[in-house]
Amino acid sequence: MPTLIKDVEDAPHAIPRSAIRHRPLSPHAQVKPFVVVQTPRATRGRPHHEPHTTGGPPSRTSASRERTVLAVVVGMVLTFALIFLGQLGLLWVNVTLDDLHYGRPRTFQADAVVGHGDSVANPSHFLAVNLRGHIEIIELPGGDPAHAKIYVGPQLYGTGAELVPVTLQFRDPQHTGHPEMIVHFQSSQMVFHNTGEGFQPQGQ
Repeated sequence: MPTLIKDVEDAPHAIPRSAIRHRPLSPHAQVKPFVVVQTPRATRGRPHHEPHTTGGPPSRTSASRERTVLAVVVGMVLTFALIFLGQLGLLWVNVTLDDLHYGRPRTFQADAVVGHGDSVANPSHFLAVNLRGHIEIIELPGGDPAHAKIYVGPQLYGTGAELVPVTLQFRDPQHTGHPEMIVHFQSSQMVFHNTGEGFQPQGQ
C-alpha cells in the first residue's frame, strides 16, 4: 500500500505539484494554510525627499540680502573713517604751514608809515603776537624801540586758541597820513583808530 505524503514541503521533488493539487485527501489529513507575503517594490529613480520647513539652510535670496547689508555697513564705516582721517590730515597740514609762516608763539611783523614820528625812510615797525591766546600789538614808532607802545587786543578762547595767527592791515581811504590799524584773527577783525600819537580801539 503506498505511503501518504503528509506535507508537500517535506518532499518537494517527490511528486509534481500538479499531481498533488488533484490528489484526494484523507479525511484525517491536516492542511496547512498558505500565506502569500508581498514585498514592496523598490521605487525606481531618485528617492523623494520631503521639503525642509524649518531648520534648513537659508535661501539664496536671504544670503544675498545679508551680504548686501554687510557691504553697505562696511562701506559707511570706511567712509566715516576716511573723512575723520582726512580732517586730521588737513588740520595737521594747516598747523604745519602756520608754524612755517608765523612760528610759535604766532608772530606777524609789518612796516607802515602811520604819522607817529616816522617817514618813508624810517617807517614804524609793528609786531602782532598771539601770546597763549592773548593778542598784543607792539609799535616801534619810526623804528625806535625806546618809544615802543603796546596795544592790548582781544582774548581768544577754545582748543588751539594759542595757535591762531594774527595779522595787521593799515588802511587810509581818506589819505590823511594817519591810517587805521586793523587786526585780523580767525574770521574776525578789530579796528584801532589812529589818534595821531597812537592807536585806540574803535568805540573807546
